[in-house]
Order: sequence, then structure tokens, then C-alpha cells
Amino acid sequence: MAGIALITFAGLVALCLAMQKHFAELLGRKPRPGQLPLLRGAGWLLLLASLAFSVRLRGWAHGLVEWGAVLMAVATVWVFGLPYQPRLLLCLAAASVVLGPLLVVCAG
Repeated sequence: MAGIALITFAGLVALCLAMQKHFAELLGRKPRPGQLPLLRGAGWLLLLASLAFSVRLRGWAHGLVEWGAVLMAVATVWVFGLPYQPRLLLCLAAASVVLGPLLVVCAG
């Protein structure tokens, strides 16, 4: 479940960074052309991957419910942590792209 949570977290961060306002505030620069659609696509791909891993590990009934709970928990951490520790959350998102799939592979 930790791997699924990390992948979901990375997906939500990518979707947040896909908005020009958030990109500029968090990274301190304007996005290059084509960067926002790439982040948007990566965010949705990561969320779909986390859903697929959850369903594969737990089945449709439990996996879908577990993924929904993880999605809400991750969104809560992002929304309430962003005003206080934005750099820490960005570092966690970068690490979660690597650690999430590793944890899922080890669990499955």
C-alpha cells in the first residue's frame, strides 16, 4: 500500500505542477513550452498506474476502495503540507517516483 500511496502522491504533484500558477510558485520559474501538457499526461498516467497496481494487488472490490482512500489521504497531505513545507513535498514527490514502483514490485 505504501508504494501505491507514493505513486499516487507523485501523480497528484505532477497534476499540480501542470498548472502554470503552481509551477511558477513552486519552482520559481515559468514553464517551457510543452512542459505543462507533459506534466499533465504524466500525472494522469501515474494515477492510472497506481489504480492498476491497487486493483492487481487487492482485486477490484478492495483495490478500488483502498485506492480511493489513498487518493484522499495523499491529497490531504499535499493540500495541508504545501503552505508549510513546499520544498520538502517536492523532494518527496521526486523520491516517490523511484520508491513507489520498487515497493509495489516487492509487495506483488
